[in-house]
Parts: sequence; structure tokens; C-alpha cells
Amino acid sequence: MQKIKYDFDPHNRLVAASDALLGVRKVIDGQFKIDAKNNLVYHLKSPLPEGPKAPHQIKLKGEWSLTKDHQLCLALDKWRRQTFGDQVTIQGQILEARENSLLFAVTTRTKDGKSSLYTLELAGSWQADERNRLTFKVDKGGDDFDALTFEGAWQIDKNYQIIYEYRSKKGIHTLAFKGFWDIKDRTRLSYAIEGDTDSIFDFKTSAGIFRDGYIKYELGIGLARKKRPVRRVITFFGKWKLKKGAGLVFEVEQEEGRPQAIVFGAEAKLTGKGSVSFNLRNSLNKKIGAELELSRDIFKEDGQAFLRLLKSEQERAIVAGAGWRW
Repeated sequence: MQKIKYDFDPHNRLVAASDALLGVRKVIDGQFKIDAKNNLVYHLKSPLPEGPKAPHQIKLKGEWSLTKDHQLCLALDKWRRQTFGDQVTIQGQILEARENSLLFAVTTRTKDGKSSLYTLELAGSWQADERNRLTFKVDKGGDDFDALTFEGAWQIDKNYQIIYEYRSKKGIHTLAFKGFWDIKDRTRLSYAIEGDTDSIFDFKTSAGIFRDGYIKYELGIGLARKKRPVRRVITFFGKWKLKKGAGLVFEVEQEEGRPQAIVFGAEAKLTGKGSVSFNLRNSLNKKIGAELELSRDIFKEDGQAFLRLLKSEQERAIVAGAGWRW
């Protein structure tokens, strides 16, 4: 029985090479698909050399990763390597970062030489790794996942959205992550992806600085090609407000759209300097290890009611936050 070896050409088409026909390679038209378990499947449009009993699709299992030039790569399981080699690299371009998936545009060529385009969608969630790099975790079922690590340094735009750019032979490509910021403690800054998703970037940072008018965090992004982490300073400019039923709110001033509100609980006390001292808490009502002192003059509406309550309690601290009445 003749032995046939398969690989994929630069146009993402299956190519068959037979031992019986040395130097002869046959292109097998088809398209890649992603199945419900994030396996790679090649759907055949023309028959395999094995004959009419050959399968109409080939399923390839393995470990997903991202190459240095941002191509999708699948390192194949051992039982497929004798026929297909060690790995399959899909030529194309990352099209969009969605809330629960990654969309990849694949280019191919038809029999008559015309180029065509189709998309692949891997399901999973977005997270940050231990070096603050953006990572897409491909869901393999249960607690199993493959990590696609984006080796470049991300940044934020004027509206405080996370932006990732990379360069390919076709130019510069930009991925925008829509979401909102949250502060869980003084040394961790979180960015939750917008929508019905568990995707959230938890970044490790230096101790945050909380002042009247701004919140400031500093972090490093550890890249494989750089000896030192790439430094990022994230400064949120805005206004502090007290809102009944919510707590202490910092409204971030965005260039476009409505301001984003970062909500805190807080244990508050009057000082002898015409100000209020706040010991900040997160959404779980746990202290985050950060203090803030604000002038009494900035409080209006609900804030005035809170100040009157503080004065009536004298030296006793009052907690402002969701679920606490004042």
C-alpha cells in the first residue's frame, strides 16, 4: 500500500505527496473549520488519493498557539504526526477580538487561481498572564485550555480602552478591547471585557495612588524579546462623588461617550482640616489598603447628606457603599 504524506501549502490547502509518485504533489481543495471542541477540521471539496472510501473531512487535534507573526499554529497530537508532520500553521490575519472568541481571517486560492477569504472562530476567554501580557485561552473542555499569548506591548487610548497593535507583511493591525476598569485592590488593576462574558484582564501593578482628581497605577509588561519589562503608567482623570446606594464613585473623564464610574466602598471620618478621610474598599467590601483625603467642599447633593451624618456621629466612622444606608 502506498504511503501518502500530507501538508498544507501557503494558501491553506491540503497537499498530498505519494511515495509511489516521487516529486508529484496533489492539491486537495477544501476549507478549515473549527468544531464545537475547538478542534481544527479540514472539509474536503475534492477526493483524497485513497479512493472513494476516503473521509470527507479530516479532524486535527493538538495544542493551539500564536506564532511570532500572529499566525494560528496547531501542534499536532502524536497520532497525526506521521501523516501530517509536527504542526499546522494557518496563514491569515486576526480579524477581531470578541468577548468570548477570537476571529481569524483565512486566505486561500481556488482551482482557477482566484483568491478567496473565510473566517475561523476560536471560543474561549481573554485574560492576562503573570507577565501582564494579553492572552486568549482556547476552551478545550473542563479546566483544560490552550494559551494564545500576544507578545507585543498593549496600550490604552484616550477613552481608556485597551489597544493592541502588531505588524505583518500587510501592514499594521489593531485590536480594540471594549470594556470597563475595576479596582480590586491597591496592587491589582482589572479590565472587564464588555458583554456577557467571564473575560477579564487582571494586571499586577505597583501600589496605586489615589488623589483628588486622579487615580494612578504603574505596571510592567514582560516581553520575551526585551530584557526589561515595558513600562505602562495608567492615569485615570476624573471627579470623586458620593452617591446614595452606590458609595464613593470616581467618574473617569473620557474623550467620547458617557463617563465610566469606578465604584468603591469606603470607611469615612471627618478630619480636623476641613476634609474627609476615606479608607477605600472594593465591591466585596474588603479594604484595598488605600486611603484618600478629600475636601468637604467637593460634596454636593447626596454628599451633603453624608457629611451631615458624619457630623452627627462625631468620632464614629461611617461606611459608604452599596448595601449600607446613610
